Amino acid sequence: MSPVLSRTLTPTSVAPISYSPLFSSKSNTQNRLSLRSAFLHQNGLKSNNFSSSGLKWKVDKRGGSVVVKCEASAVAEKVATESSGDTYEYQAEVSRLMNLIVHSLYSHKEIFLRELVSNASDALDKLRFLSVTDPSLLGDAGELEIRIKPDPEKGTITISDTGIGMTREELIDCLGTIAQSGTSKFLNALKENKDLGSDNSLIGQFGVGFYSAFLVAEKVSVSTKSPKSDKQYIWEASADSSSYVIKEETDPEKQIRRGTEITLYLKDDDKYEFTEPSRVQGLVKNYSQFVSFPIYTWQEKSRTVEVEEEEEPKEGEETPPEGEKKKKKTTTEKYWDWELANETKPIWMRNPKEIEKDQYNEFYKKTFNEFLDPLAYTHFTTEGEVEFRSVIYIPGMAPMNNEDVVNPKTKNIRLYVKRVFISDDFDGELFPRYLSFVKGVVDSNDLPLNVSREILQESRIVRIMRKRLVRKTFDMIQELADSENKEDYRKFWENFGKFVKLGCIEDTGSHKRITPLLRFFSSKSEDELISLDEYIDNMDEKQNAIYYIATDSLKSAKSAPFLEKLVQKDIEVLYLVEPIDEVAIQNLQTYKEKKFVDVSKEDLELGDTDEVKGRENKQEYILLCDWMKQQLGDKVAKVQISNRLSSSPCVLVSGKFGWSANMERLMKAQTLGDTSTLEFMRGRRIMEVNPDHPIIKDLNAACKNAPESSEAKRAVDLLYETALISSGFTPDSPAELGGKIYEMMAVALGGRWGRVEESEAAATDSSESNVDVTSESTGETEVVEPSEVRAETDPWST
Repeated sequence: MSPVLSRTLTPTSVAPISYSPLFSSKSNTQNRLSLRSAFLHQNGLKSNNFSSSGLKWKVDKRGGSVVVKCEASAVAEKVATESSGDTYEYQAEVSRLMNLIVHSLYSHKEIFLRELVSNASDALDKLRFLSVTDPSLLGDAGELEIRIKPDPEKGTITISDTGIGMTREELIDCLGTIAQSGTSKFLNALKENKDLGSDNSLIGQFGVGFYSAFLVAEKVSVSTKSPKSDKQYIWEASADSSSYVIKEETDPEKQIRRGTEITLYLKDDDKYEFTEPSRVQGLVKNYSQFVSFPIYTWQEKSRTVEVEEEEEPKEGEETPPEGEKKKKKTTTEKYWDWELANETKPIWMRNPKEIEKDQYNEFYKKTFNEFLDPLAYTHFTTEGEVEFRSVIYIPGMAPMNNEDVVNPKTKNIRLYVKRVFISDDFDGELFPRYLSFVKGVVDSNDLPLNVSREILQESRIVRIMRKRLVRKTFDMIQELADSENKEDYRKFWENFGKFVKLGCIEDTGSHKRITPLLRFFSSKSEDELISLDEYIDNMDEKQNAIYYIATDSLKSAKSAPFLEKLVQKDIEVLYLVEPIDEVAIQNLQTYKEKKFVDVSKEDLELGDTDEVKGRENKQEYILLCDWMKQQLGDKVAKVQISNRLSSSPCVLVSGKFGWSANMERLMKAQTLGDTSTLEFMRGRRIMEVNPDHPIIKDLNAACKNAPESSEAKRAVDLLYETALISSGFTPDSPAELGGKIYEMMAVALGGRWGRVEESEAAATDSSESNVDVTSESTGETEVVEPSEVRAETDPWST
């Protein structure tokens, strides 16, 4: 058994030896320890230094005693050796890694062209930057440009640039090392050398964009010439290989003066699509439209030329002499030539003061394929924690498809990073759903993207961008609302009012910005929309609420019985006639310390009611209310005297916390509505009666004098059913209601215009015949009473 050592390092750099049976006391008075032979080094004490158990020991002789010391550094080394293991480097299966990059990293094959064009743009940017200090790098190799040439016959597509190119070592370092970005290394070098500054226009950052070429290519060949080297090199690799080949270009015809030429030998499935010139040009316009260098594509063109017309001489005609001019004709000739693909310049990179309104409109139409000018636009740059530039527009008309109203995945916002298109497929990351109608471009240099640069990652930067974009959008809409040209905002509200109201429901944090934008019809403005600010300005000083009624149309709102007393008192009521209106207002609750009050619900307070008359009416009609409640049973929660009616006999109002009649109608119309929820959420119905109406007075008399009268009970039922309809509710049994109305009409109209029964008609006919005989015999003229005249189409005859 080895001795137990304390691992605490003492200030004297000596590790104390704790007691163990290997040690025996030699003298209690001197407290010294003697070592047994099992612990000592095999050479005994011949050497002053020895090691045991991986520790370094030192032996000193002091008189007749032996002192053994263990160096503390040795103990520390021992501890470190025990705690740390062997270090290994990660190993990667290159073929498997390449397979993941090619088949799992990108969601669309067409991305390869964006990545290769971005690499070419970076190469040109590097050359432009380095040429500032070393102009000899430019030489006479021509302009800084990118050219793309598809070849349908060979099944290839070639992307060439006149950029910085690569040496043999750079080929190995950049293309031979997966996930190593030459652009990132270049930027790091710039940051280290602060005198050179930095260039944020460089795009690359992950070092895998080049390998996207294998999405469509079975073989890739890179021919490159750097101005730093006299030799031109070729890098070649296949999609299914884990190795590559680098060789020197010796063919004089294939020599290039400077830059890089990438040739993709396309797979059989992709040859047709990506060798089509129009398809290539479309991809360039979509992804690389705003790259700062010109991009030329090889396109087929046509031109009109005049050619001599060859006419064979007819029989008997002489051949014209050679010097005679021949007739010419005009024909269309096809030819191939380079065409600039990125003519449109990134308008958001320019100073807004230098751009005219027509230029903004033209950019909007070209970018979003629109034919109408936008209603409004704003161009802004944000700096600070997040830096980005943006131009956003309000379209001239709403989308034709109603599904776009509730679909957050619109393609209205185009995201660029350093002028390279990234995506337009967002699910509310940059704009909330209710502002999905806004169109525009956003360009930033520091957005958090995934490796494929197709997906915007959720982060704090994105949330800050979203907040600023929403704020700028509201500022733009508010300017439109405050402008002198009211017609523009009227068009905006007709097209996008539903979107803004949706914001009241989905974005409670923006209520202060949304509410001033709302517009409604009202009882005092039935032809022109008014704002809530205008409503408040028109209010009486004593009015402390904003009154509204929700119906299915403007006509039904005007004739609703709930408004009778309010109109008499000159109180303005907002008309909510769109399905979303009521839900939006309920989410607002208040505006400028004024509550929103639904006039179709119970406990409506109008302020200046006559309390004395109210108490008298309550005492007078309390028996009628109880009697009517007894007749109606569970159909109503209670019957009470109304303070909102003037001409109608009664009305049905909803409880405070239940659905209104309008909301109940909307919920019933839902395609996937839950009937169980409908019954639970339907508010209690309260019947309010007008004590000044003759029908109510008659029923009050019937209640006191003939409470068991069947006619009075039928009148109460019919009164309830009629109030149900006039209040906006749907009757449970329309056919039963129709039967009751027909019965009451028969009672009211019976015999009024001389209608007689069949038996009476037969008796009348016989008497008339007798009268005719008598008349003929006497020769007297028959006198016909008006009441006996009936038309053959009498609707009341049976």
